Order: sequence, then C-alpha cells, then structure tokens
Amino acid sequence: MAPEDSTVPSDWLPIVEKDLDRVARMLEDHDPEAAGFYLQQALEKLLKAFLLSKGWELDRVHDLESLLNDAIEHDPSLEKFRTPCQTITAFYFVERYPLLPPVDITEADVRGTLEQTRELIEKLRLALTGEAPA
Repeated sequence: MAPEDSTVPSDWLPIVEKDLDRVARMLEDHDPEAAGFYLQQALEKLLKAFLLSKGWELDRVHDLESLLNDAIEHDPSLEKFRTPCQTITAFYFVERYPLLPPVDITEADVRGTLEQTRELIEKLRLALTGEAPA
C-alpha cells in the first residue's frame, strides 16, 4: 500500500523550500530544464499547502493554472500570476514528457518566471506562516 500524502499545510513547506533551493542550484549548474522542473514543483506544493489551509481536498493535479483557479476563489489578487503559472506548468511537461517538436527552456526563461512569481511565493508563505521569510 502506498503512503498517503499529508493534508497538513505546514508539512509541505520544508519541501517547497528544498525545491526552491534546487532551482537556485540548477541555475548555477546551467541546467534550466531541471531548474524549471523544480520551480514548478515548488509552486505546485506551495499552492497545494495554501489550498489545504482553506479546507481544499488534496488532488494529484500538476497544472499550476488549475491550482491557481482554486486559490483565486480564496484570494482574487492571485489572478495576476496566471501567465507565469501557465509558463511554469509547461516547464514541468517539457522535463517529464517527450514533446514533438522539442521545446528548449533557457536560463532566462526560468529566471524570468521565478522573478514574476516571487511575489506569489512570498504572499503564500505569509498566508501559511504569518511571517515573511528572513
């Protein structure tokens, strides 16, 4: 029997931070595909933690836009992150599935979307912990 995922929002936060650290390391190693993948993973887990804190039933969805749609029901100001969430979801699929034609992800792509979602990351951290990171 497979273990169940935690539905406790705070359980997800250490993994979010680990994935964000991986983004930075992968960018330093000039591996934008892996950096993009871990950025998607971090945001997926962060959005899921936020939604779990609102009583959402855990779903194994990987599409950030779908998760964002659910999050917007609790905080309409998150709408402005739709485009970067769409782009970052594509990073996940590029890394996980063979695509025809192949799609290249650049360091600039990952750095740009990371910058576009920095406010989202901070906003959700604050909502979950009550404090901004140091």
